[in-house]
Amino acid sequence: MHDKTLAELSRLLAEGSTTSVELTRHFLDRIAAHNDSLNALITVTADSALAAAEAADAQRAAGNAGPLCGVPFVHKDIFCTDGVRTSCASKMLDNFIAPYDATVVSKLSEAGMVCLGKANMDEFAMGSSNESSYYGAVKNPWNPDCVPGGSSGGSAALVAAGLAPAATGTDTGGSIRQPSAFCGITGIKPTYGRVSRYGMIAFASSLDQGGPMARSAEDCALLLQAMAGFDERDSTSVERPVEDYSASLGDSIEGLRIGLPEEYFGEGLDPAVAETVRAAVAELEKLGAVVKKISLPKQALGIPAYYIVAPAEASSNLSRFDGVRFGHRCDAPADLEDLYKRSRAEGFGEEVQRRIMVGAYVLSAGYYDAYYLKAQKIRRLIRDEFLEAFNEVDVIAGPTTPTTAFALGAKTDDPVAMYLNDIYTITANLAGLPGVSLPCGFVNDMPVGLQLLSGHFTEARLLNVAHRYQQVTDWHRRMPAAYQ
Repeated sequence: MHDKTLAELSRLLAEGSTTSVELTRHFLDRIAAHNDSLNALITVTADSALAAAEAADAQRAAGNAGPLCGVPFVHKDIFCTDGVRTSCASKMLDNFIAPYDATVVSKLSEAGMVCLGKANMDEFAMGSSNESSYYGAVKNPWNPDCVPGGSSGGSAALVAAGLAPAATGTDTGGSIRQPSAFCGITGIKPTYGRVSRYGMIAFASSLDQGGPMARSAEDCALLLQAMAGFDERDSTSVERPVEDYSASLGDSIEGLRIGLPEEYFGEGLDPAVAETVRAAVAELEKLGAVVKKISLPKQALGIPAYYIVAPAEASSNLSRFDGVRFGHRCDAPADLEDLYKRSRAEGFGEEVQRRIMVGAYVLSAGYYDAYYLKAQKIRRLIRDEFLEAFNEVDVIAGPTTPTTAFALGAKTDDPVAMYLNDIYTITANLAGLPGVSLPCGFVNDMPVGLQLLSGHFTEARLLNVAHRYQQVTDWHRRMPAAYQ
């Protein structure tokens, strides 16, 4: 069962060929057998999962179940889950039991899905390798000596290894798409405001967006259908009807205009990755798409702009973790100042502290105009460049990452090298655009991701293009040999 897509499992449940309890037990057994080597889950909720599975089977027997009812999955440990530890992979929240459900959690619960547990991640979603977690690094199931990507590395690894058919993730600068590429699965970052951020612990509020991670575009369409929608509790949520993302999956892409930015295929890109991505685009051409070279010169400004805006917002958002109301508190503080200093120094890891310091600096008097304000202006220029490009093309294609997954520890001592790994994904967050990463081949036995970007609220188009590609290829069906 673990080699099947979420959509296939949904059909088996609908046919009565299996039950939710059987599926849930199967995946819990897989987790028990393999999680120690992968370190992909922080918390396993076996008892509540089996109870939810029994309820889902009863709902199906009553004849009022939706397509996701009874399908197991895992939440990234950034979504508040009522009564369950929600740690953000940080010592700061190691003892935090969420008193309510995030909107994403409640929506998937209402759809009848069965949550198996909470996935490991980079601490407070800050990282590109899943090595900053308080609970230790996640291993890439294709090669345990390599990173799975981050920050949603636990989600990507467990789907790739067949420990769950799907997982939720969040994407602030590529944290759904980059680990999807490294682990050979499909993940979509929706348009900013499409999925509610209520109950999703904030890193950078103007960039964060939740989304689904699964084997196929068809799976992601089903999940996004349930996750998306307006939420009055989230001031950044967009009041806009949710499309039927599955309805357009079979549409022709004849005449679809695909733009290939020359900046995406320049210095820094592994030539073998470039060749693999170009071969994937050629497959889309065979399906009727028209490929056109374009230029996006302002994309090079994405990294410096992002690493001013994101830390600035992180510095503000993480100020609430002070050792007073909840989370980690130091022992025997001498006074209030000592409580603040030691609680935060003990609770936050090195990467989180680094970003808080950078953020506080760029927001400080005398530096706000020179750094933060200028970064926001650059952000608008990047957005405008994208919008202009989408007057000429329908979709922008390119590599998700410049290389395949790198070795554990290879970049932990060089933050800038780590940050550059997100060079192709960051600008979509700055512009609020949707983006999808899907597997398109292998280089040295490690997966390569194809990234597709499109205009605001065009998730249906992206999922359709990805689905049509997956109908004529089988990269998304490949599994690491150790987990077959």
